[in-house]
Amino acid sequence: MNTTGTGTIDRPVTRDPKKQDPTMNSTFTDTPAPANADAIESRQNRNHAMQLIPEALARAHMHERLREAESERRGHRLAAARRMQRRAERASLRARRALAMAVMQ
Repeated sequence: MNTTGTGTIDRPVTRDPKKQDPTMNSTFTDTPAPANADAIESRQNRNHAMQLIPEALARAHMHERLREAESERRGHRLAAARRMQRRAERASLRARRALAMAVMQ
């Protein structure tokens, strides 16, 4: 029966004794956790964080696109408001002229 472990992604199993990781237990014993268990957990957390990088980048990109779209919408609303203001001013001038013409006659 094979008593060696299967290894992990970042520490694959090897048969060369010089390349074996001393923290990897090859048998199931009741020995305490290795002294560098924090380092192993830190490595796993780093790997997990690195796997989440594309998701974080996509989220940041989407946030930036939404901000750009909102800014563009504000610009369109401002342009439309200015057009309506000019149209109202022209209508007001026409009404004044019409009133002046009516009073003059």
